[in-house]
Amino acid sequence: MRDPAVRGGKSRLGADGLLLTTAFLWGVTFVAQKYAAATMPALAFVAARFAVSAVALAPFALWEFRSKPHPPSRDEWRLALVIGLTLFFGTTLQQAGIETTSATNAGFLTACYVVLTPFVVWALTGAPPRAIVVGAGLVSLFGAWLLATGGAMGAPNAGDALVLLADFAWATGIALTPIFLVRSGRPLLLAFVQYAVCAALAALCSALLETTPPGALVATAPTILFAGVVSGAIAYTLQIFAQAHTPPAEAALILALESIFAALAAAFLLGESVTVSGALGCAMILAGAVAAEIGPLFGPRAARGAT
Repeated sequence: MRDPAVRGGKSRLGADGLLLTTAFLWGVTFVAQKYAAATMPALAFVAARFAVSAVALAPFALWEFRSKPHPPSRDEWRLALVIGLTLFFGTTLQQAGIETTSATNAGFLTACYVVLTPFVVWALTGAPPRAIVVGAGLVSLFGAWLLATGGAMGAPNAGDALVLLADFAWATGIALTPIFLVRSGRPLLLAFVQYAVCAALAALCSALLETTPPGALVATAPTILFAGVVSGAIAYTLQIFAQAHTPPAEAALILALESIFAALAAAFLLGESVTVSGALGCAMILAGAVAAEIGPLFGPRAARGAT
């Protein structure tokens, strides 16, 4: 089900611009996450950054909640909570992976969720992906393997695998977001619930599983504030607003550009580099993502639609 505003050209163009801005902010945040991984446990960092995001967005979510004539239904609350769970699993797996892989690898491997999103949409709506999508997925997965073996960290490691597992959570969240927006029309409430759920679960798991070094919170405070405000309160909220106008598959494609920004930021700020095989892997990931989205434009359905 799609918001009717998707059909509006001006709305769609503006939404794509918001998604591009989101991709840039997420890509730059990979460097901040890499810094944080050296001083603070993964779950503690996730809890802190999204607690900042929740606090920053709370007044706006409350205003939106009061401005609606009817409160959210139970189904809307449940769906918002599920989307919050996808954010928790995606961010914690990604942050844990960043502890042992490079920011460049993490940025590009995250782009693999682009080819997973159509399959998640299939599971939710019953609309199967085309053969071009399956082929693009294989190309991107091979590209991810090349990147992991030829990137700055050398051979594949557990961090690369964790980042790839996070892709399933990202794809699910992207597929579910427009469904919630059509049912509820409360993007700010959804953003706040995501941040609050993610922060609470990460804090609980951190208390049970991690030991945060003394002074780590203070030492990492600037990074936490940057990630919490810029990547969380701003970028994630922009993504939700944009998905009211851009379908999930196309949104995933634009958001995957964060991998390019992550690589550029890592090169300028961390001095990371990518080998020839790693660069080829990056190109294959992006080529697979592009093929998955533009391929259907040249298929039989597109041809019939043009006549």
